Amino acid sequence: MTVTTERVCWTTSPVEPDDVLRLDTVSPRYADLADQRLALYLTAEDEAEDGRRLLPDLRLTCHTHRRWLHDCVSSPLHVNAWTRSRWCRPCEQELEVAVDHVDGRVAVSCPGCGRGAENVVDYVLITNCETSLRLARSPWPVLP
Repeated sequence: MTVTTERVCWTTSPVEPDDVLRLDTVSPRYADLADQRLALYLTAEDEAEDGRRLLPDLRLTCHTHRRWLHDCVSSPLHVNAWTRSRWCRPCEQELEVAVDHVDGRVAVSCPGCGRGAENVVDYVLITNCETSLRLARSPWPVLP
């Protein structure tokens, strides 16, 4: 008997601009948003997440806040001590997030010990926030 296990590992959202452009409508949940590109990305990422093609931690948008990830990543709702997302294990406190809208860079740091990104979860979060920032600033249609 042969057992095959397929593992898929993404470091950023597998939702491509083509996936977004194929959508004819946005979800009613996002119909009132002024930024239609954001509404389309939210809809596409919701569909990918519901279809088991996207892990919630890899989104470029936030379903809860209905915003680009870089706009709400500093919310306490985005801290998870179990996965160590925005969490300093030695100090047992949340990491602070700095989003530089001019340079397009994102950094995390612990207010207690000063450490920065030290694990895969932090690096993925930083990458996705920087991608989110780039998408939000780019002309439509956008290619990451």
